[in-house]
Amino acid sequence: MRLPRSIRITSRLLAGACLVAMSSHAHAAPAPLAPAASASAATAAAHAGMLTASVPLPAPLSLPDAGQALRITYLSTNGVTGTGLVPVTAEVILPPGPPPAGGWPIVAWAHGTVGVSDHCAPSSNPWTERNRHYLGAWMKRGFAIVGTDYQGLGTPGGHAYLNTRVEAYSVLDGVRAALASVPGLQNRIMIVGQSQGGGAAFASAAFAPAYAPELDIRGTVATGAPYITAGLIRQMLATPTAPGASYNPLVVYLLYLAQGQASYQAGFRPEDVFTPKAIPAYDAAASLCVSELTDRVKRDRLNLGNALQPGFATALAPALAAMEYPTLKLAQPLFMGTGELDRDVPPLLQLGLVKAACAAGTVVQAHVYKGLDHSQTVNASLPDSAVFTQAVMAGRPVAPQCTPMPE
Repeated sequence: MRLPRSIRITSRLLAGACLVAMSSHAHAAPAPLAPAASASAATAAAHAGMLTASVPLPAPLSLPDAGQALRITYLSTNGVTGTGLVPVTAEVILPPGPPPAGGWPIVAWAHGTVGVSDHCAPSSNPWTERNRHYLGAWMKRGFAIVGTDYQGLGTPGGHAYLNTRVEAYSVLDGVRAALASVPGLQNRIMIVGQSQGGGAAFASAAFAPAYAPELDIRGTVATGAPYITAGLIRQMLATPTAPGASYNPLVVYLLYLAQGQASYQAGFRPEDVFTPKAIPAYDAAASLCVSELTDRVKRDRLNLGNALQPGFATALAPALAAMEYPTLKLAQPLFMGTGELDRDVPPLLQLGLVKAACAAGTVVQAHVYKGLDHSQTVNASLPDSAVFTQAVMAGRPVAPQCTPMPE
């Protein structure tokens, strides 16, 4: 496939953009990518949301019955430091056929946990069957998909797992890059995410008014979204292990959280977080993607009681602090879907976010899906999120629902 001239770049442009990634400061708003006469000109113009590369996405990595599909590289503000630019990759997948008048609206997709190693990046792997169905449904609703990999996944540097600023900047700058470079898109956006991505979706909506005010975000749809406070950690640790459970999936996420912190904190000591029984799994987490690491945690029969040192929360304080949202009051309505039987992100944490966001003044429509787990809730939520999306895209008010009953 020969790409439109507007999104083809020279190797000199890419080189110039990568040089500035270590030193430049982001500007608030993106500008369309124009052909550059030299690398020095590209360096001078570099900004958050600038496209640096675009190639066709291989068909096996796209969605069924999709139209144009691209893998893009763009510059984003470094979310770990809050300054400077770093390269980030994303997928852009359009529905089939010609775009509607004004262009396709966008689903800014924030993915769930895949791992912290580069080879786990979503744009380098086929969709899971669950996500293929879920995002295919959004595409059938008439949305283009812009799905970031997040800073440090498939690009230089470590992935600061669950760092809300990292996630938000990656999501928002991915949309900026797509709008500026891919024909047929319009600036009307739903932010959608699951698990890690549910938190990333909430974070993106929270950071957007200050960081990307030019983006027309209509609403946020999150399933399995994490929320951590000191009180919720205490409650979670006091909750008995589920009957018959030999491991706790939360250990998987804590292993990745520690690996992420180790990528930016000099002198990080994993033995301050994990017991000797869990250290081999911590080492493996650097290279294993989520399904393989889950198998390892199962095999080692790791749970919160036998994997964590008493002072783990103190040792992980930087990473836990980076999970905080900049505000709990979102400018647009929020849809929250929670599985009653979710063990990956316990309902205690998700409903804690619902309660806190409602108290802060966010318009929240919360749903609890009876008898469903973390993964099952994703597609089960589609009919309810369709009604929510139709309303917010049309600018109609959404009825708040802060105390959901199991459905």
